[in-house]
Amino acid sequence: MEVCGTHTMAIARYGIRGLLPDTIHLLSGPGCPVCVTPHHLIDHAVALARRNDVIIATFGDMIKVPGSTSSLEAERARGHAVQVVSSTLDALKIADTTPDKKIVFIGVGFETTIPTVAVSLVEARTHHVNNYYVLCAHKVIPPALDALSQGDVAIDGYICPGHVSTIIGYECYESIVKQYGIGCVISGFEPLDILQTIQSLVSQKKNNKPAFENQYTRAVKPEGNPQARSVIHTVFEPEDSEWRGLGILPMSGLKIRPEFQSWDAAAQIPVDIEPTVEPAGCLCGDVLQGKVKPFECSLFGRACNPDHPVGACMVSSEGTCAAYYRYNIRS
Repeated sequence: MEVCGTHTMAIARYGIRGLLPDTIHLLSGPGCPVCVTPHHLIDHAVALARRNDVIIATFGDMIKVPGSTSSLEAERARGHAVQVVSSTLDALKIADTTPDKKIVFIGVGFETTIPTVAVSLVEARTHHVNNYYVLCAHKVIPPALDALSQGDVAIDGYICPGHVSTIIGYECYESIVKQYGIGCVISGFEPLDILQTIQSLVSQKKNNKPAFENQYTRAVKPEGNPQARSVIHTVFEPEDSEWRGLGILPMSGLKIRPEFQSWDAAAQIPVDIEPTVEPAGCLCGDVLQGKVKPFECSLFGRACNPDHPVGACMVSSEGTCAAYYRYNIRS
C-alpha cells in the first residue's frame, strides 16, 4: 500500500501497475489530506464562507470538495468571498490589505504542510495581524498507519511517504515493523524510486523478513526536520480526529494551542453548521482503506467525475479516484 497521494498519482502516471506481475497488488491508502477530511469540516468552511465579513483563503484542491449540501466553489458562485492561494503567506497578505474582513485559511494537510500554517500563526501573532484565522483540520500520518495495520485488509508492506518523512524522520515506521511485522520502505517519487521500493518490499516478503528501509536517502534523514517539528509543537497540540473512512483515530489530529486561540477560526467566529449528510452510494471511505478499487464504486465515472465529484477522492490532484479516472485504470 502506498500511503501518499503523490505516490498514488505517480504510480498511475508512469503506468507502474502495468509493469508488475499479477501476484503483486498495489493498494492506495489515506494519503490524500483533502480526501480524508470529513464532511463536517467542509460544512464548517461553507458556513464561514456564507458570512459577509469573512474571506475564505484556501488551496485549490479544497474548492470543489462537496459538503453536505454545498461546496466552497458553489458558495463563490453565489457571490461569497472565496480565494485560492498558493501559500499561507498569501493569506496573510490578504489579511493585511483587507483589515475590515476576517480572513480564514482552511488548514488541511499532513506534516508536509503543517509547518507552513504554524509559521503563519506565529507571524500573525508577532505582527499583530488580528483579522487572520485558521480553521484547523490538520492530521498526522503515524496513527493512520497504526489503524490500517490493525484493519481487515491484509497489507504486506507500506510504500511510505517521502515528503512527510522529510519532516518526521524514521521512528514511526520502525515501530510499525516491530509491532505488526509489516515492511516499511520510504520512497522517492520517480519511477525508479517506486520500483526499487516495490522490489525491496517483495524481497522482504519473500524472505519473511519485514524491515524498515529508506530508499529516499537523498531527502530523508533519521531525525527528519527538527526545526519544522519544533514550530509545529509550538503552535499545535495533538487531539483525537475523525478521518473519512477510518473514523476517529486517537491523537491523529492537531488543534491550535491556547496561546494562539485568538487566531483559531473555530473558537473566534461563530457559525451555524448544517447537519452532516454523507453522499449516498459513495465508497470513498472504503477506497481510502484499500478495501475497494475506485472502479468498483457504482458512481465512478458516471455520477461522480472530476467536473461533478460526489466524493473527495475524485476532487484532489492526489485523490485515488481522480488518478484512476485520469489514467483510465481498470485493474
